[in-house]
Amino acid sequence: MTNPFIPLINFYLPEPEASLLTGMLFGVTENFSPEFKEALITTGTIHVVALSGTNISLITNLIAKFTFFAGRRLSVIISIISVISYVIFVGPSPTIVRAGIMGGISLLGLYFGRQVFALWSLVFTAIVMVLFDFSILTNVSFQLSFFSTLGILVFAPSPVTRVIKKDIDFITSILIDIKSIFWENLRTTLAAQIGTLPIILFTFKRVSTIAPLTNVLVGWTVPLATISGMIAVLLGSIFPDLGWVVSWISYAFLYLFVTIVDLTSRIPFANIAITI
Repeated sequence: MTNPFIPLINFYLPEPEASLLTGMLFGVTENFSPEFKEALITTGTIHVVALSGTNISLITNLIAKFTFFAGRRLSVIISIISVISYVIFVGPSPTIVRAGIMGGISLLGLYFGRQVFALWSLVFTAIVMVLFDFSILTNVSFQLSFFSTLGILVFAPSPVTRVIKKDIDFITSILIDIKSIFWENLRTTLAAQIGTLPIILFTFKRVSTIAPLTNVLVGWTVPLATISGMIAVLLGSIFPDLGWVVSWISYAFLYLFVTIVDLTSRIPFANIAITI
């Protein structure tokens, strides 16, 4: 089944921004130019077009914001239906199924008021998926998705906790915010890289030395581009002119992402081949 939103994205945005948004939303990378795909691999940012927990988190957070007035349990039910619909719509690839199951477990825990441990949820999800299809053990996308999540849960298990006193001036509080975001992005990136390093070395025979820097610089643009892009295509399917306006908000973040990736990929020794 042809995705009806992809032609709309191609109509609204130029390349490579259109292909990048298509990858972020639907995991479709066929239209990537060889140069852009190589830049993503060199900078260690290819993961942004691999459907994963980020997409599921964005969906559940958006649904929660729009349905909070309906009560916790009804909001959770709507979120679960939305996650299932999204998985079916984009196609049940191993990475999105893993993220969907983990997201569903977390939502069920919220519904019943029970604490869910993400690490055990990840292990349980992997076991269930392997029992249903043993061949996914050899799926590189699944391996990267599993071990990047494992790395984050083990080495960066919780967000930075900060306390801002009332007597701190406005400028200082902004600087603290920026510093917290920077270190959180760096910590998450390094944790994901540690988790996936053995897979990357064995599969691709190379490692990106510039990945931590690039991911920190572009990390904040990904959710903003994804959310605004998602709104643009949904709105554009009903009101094309309004969708076009919102799409250019997404374009601004996509353009920044592309520019930073292109510049950092040109840094000497950004990617080192490894002989194993």
